[in-house]
Amino acid sequence: MARESKTWRCGKHTLTFDRPRIMGILNVTPDSFSDGGENFDQEAAIARGIAMLDEGADIIDVGGESTRPGFTPVSADEEARRVLPVVRALVAKGAIVSIDTRHVEVAKAAVRMGAAIVNDVTGFTDPKMVEFVANNTCGVVVMHAGELAEPERAPHTAVTLDTSAAAYMAEREAERQRAEAEGRPVPMGRLGRPRGGKVLGEPRLKGGAIQQRLPFGDIPNGSAAGEADAEAAGAHPAGEAASADEVMAAATSTAAAVSTEAVPGAEEAPSRASTGDAVPSNDELAAIMRRAAERRGATAADRVRQSRFTLPDSAPIMRRVMGFLSDQARSLVQAGVARDRICIDPGAGFGKSANEDIVIQRETAKMVSLGYPLMCAVSRKRVVGAVSGVSEASARDAATYGMCLGAIEHGANVVRVHDVAGFAQFLNGYWAVAHPQPRRAFVALGSNMGRRLDNIRAARDLIAEIPLTCVFSCSRIYESEPAYVKRQDPFANAVVEIRTELSPLVLLDELMAIENRLGRNRTPSARANGPRVIDCDLLWVEGESHGGDKLRLPHPRLGERDFVLVPLEDLVHDPARFFRYEGVQVLEPEERVGHVVRELGQL
Repeated sequence: MARESKTWRCGKHTLTFDRPRIMGILNVTPDSFSDGGENFDQEAAIARGIAMLDEGADIIDVGGESTRPGFTPVSADEEARRVLPVVRALVAKGAIVSIDTRHVEVAKAAVRMGAAIVNDVTGFTDPKMVEFVANNTCGVVVMHAGELAEPERAPHTAVTLDTSAAAYMAEREAERQRAEAEGRPVPMGRLGRPRGGKVLGEPRLKGGAIQQRLPFGDIPNGSAAGEADAEAAGAHPAGEAASADEVMAAATSTAAAVSTEAVPGAEEAPSRASTGDAVPSNDELAAIMRRAAERRGATAADRVRQSRFTLPDSAPIMRRVMGFLSDQARSLVQAGVARDRICIDPGAGFGKSANEDIVIQRETAKMVSLGYPLMCAVSRKRVVGAVSGVSEASARDAATYGMCLGAIEHGANVVRVHDVAGFAQFLNGYWAVAHPQPRRAFVALGSNMGRRLDNIRAARDLIAEIPLTCVFSCSRIYESEPAYVKRQDPFANAVVEIRTELSPLVLLDELMAIENRLGRNRTPSARANGPRVIDCDLLWVEGESHGGDKLRLPHPRLGERDFVLVPLEDLVHDPARFFRYEGVQVLEPEERVGHVVRELGQL
C-alpha cells in the first residue's frame, strides 16, 4: 500500500506509516471551536499533552491561535507566550511536538525548544517561513486554507431550447425570406411544399416527422423562454409569423434572463463592491475564514441551484486544492526542503463548504498519489456535523472516526483528532482485523528475588500467551551487578525477541499484567530500581517512537545498560550499531551501568 512506502523525517525522528499515525490536538487558546479554554492554562495544557501521549498519540500538535470561523488574530508575541512553555515540557517527555502556527517567529522559537514539525495553516505562502524551514531539518505540514476571492468561473453561454410551434414556424419563414432575398431556391420539403409548410396544421420536421404541440399553453414550465414566446405571440395575429429580427430580439432577451438566473452572483457583484467590505490586507487567513462564513450564511435563494447531483463537480475543486498543495510542496523542495520532510493537508473547514469538504475527502486517493504523506484533519469540524446531524462539536467524535476511517482506507497517513483515547481504541480494533502486520520488538527480563531463572522462564512463557504475539528468539541468561541501587542481590537478565501485532501501549499493559501475576511489588513502599521478582521492560518496537509518562520508545536508558546490551548480542549482530542507527546514544562498555559478570545458562 502507499502508506507503507512513505516515511516522514521530522528532525531527529523518522515516522514510518506501516500503520496510521495519530496527531493529538492541543489548543492552548481561550476560543477554539471545540475545546476553547479547556487547556488555556499552561499546566493544564502540559498535563493534557502528556495524557494524550499515554492514550496513544504519536504526535502532539500545539497551537496558540484559534482559526475557527470569525476568529480573532493574535500577535506572534502572545502566541509564543501561550505555547512555548508547553512545547518545552512535552519535548522533555520525549514527545514528537508539532507547532501549529503561521508566524515565523513562533516557529523559530518552538523548533529551538525541540519541536519537530511546523504545521503552517497558510501553506508556507510566507517566504520567511519557507526560508526558515529550508535551513532546518524539521518536518513540515503544507495546508490548503482556501482563497481570498471566489474562484473564477468559466464563461457561461446561455442556451435557449424553444420547441413551440410559433418559434418553429418563425424560423422556417425567416429562412424562406432569406432565400428569396438572396435569389436562392426556396427550400422544399419532401412532399414538394416549401420546407416549413403545414400538414394537418402541424409543423413538419426534417425527415417528414410531425412536431407535436407541447401541452404547456402560453407559458411552458413558467420559463423565461415561455414568456418570450407569449410576448411574440401577442405581437402578431394568429397565423402570422414573426420577422427574423423580432425572433432574434426575443431570443436575446430570453438568453439574458436565463444567463442572469444561471450564473451565481451575477447581480450580486456590484452590490458587494459597493458595500466597501474590502478584504483586510493585514490578515488574509481571517479574511478567508470570514468569506467562508459569509458563503454559509447566504440566503436560500442564493444557494438554490437546479442540479441533478448532490455534490458539486469534483474536478474544479480538486484542481484548486491539489494544484496549491503540489505547487507549494514543489516550491519547498526547490528552496531546499527534502521531499521526505513534507506532509500535505487539504485543510478541511478552511475556506470550504461542507459539500466541498466531502468532495475532497472522497478524493483522498488522488491526493495520496502526489507522493507525500497525507493528513486527515476533519475532527469535530462542521462537515462532520453536517453528515452526522450532531450540532455540538464536542459530541462529533464517533462520526469523526467514520470519516477518518474512510480517509485511512484511501491512503491517509496521519489523523489529527481531539479524542485520542477513543480513536486509538477504534484504530487498534480495526487494524488488528483489517491489516495483519507483525512487528519485531525486544523485551528485557530481570529478577533478583526468589528463584531468579525460573521467574525469567515463567515470564517468557507468559509473553508467548499474549494475544497476537509470539516469542521469536531468546538470549542466554546472564548475571549482572545491581545498576542503580547498589545494596541488593545481583540480577539475572535476559532479552527475548518477539513478533507482535499489538500497539506498543497495549503490549506494555500486557507486560505489566505479567509482572503483577508473578508477584512484583508495586506498592508505594517498593523502592525504585530496588529488588523485584520480575521486571519486563519494553525496549524497542520496530518503527515506533513514543513519549510520555507511561511508555518511552526506544527505552530511554537502553544505551547505558550493560545487562541489556550484552544479552542483545545473542539476538543482534552489533546491538550498539543497530540502536545508534535508531537514534539511541549507546555508551562504551566501561561507561555503562549494571555490568554483566557471568553467564547463567540457556533461557
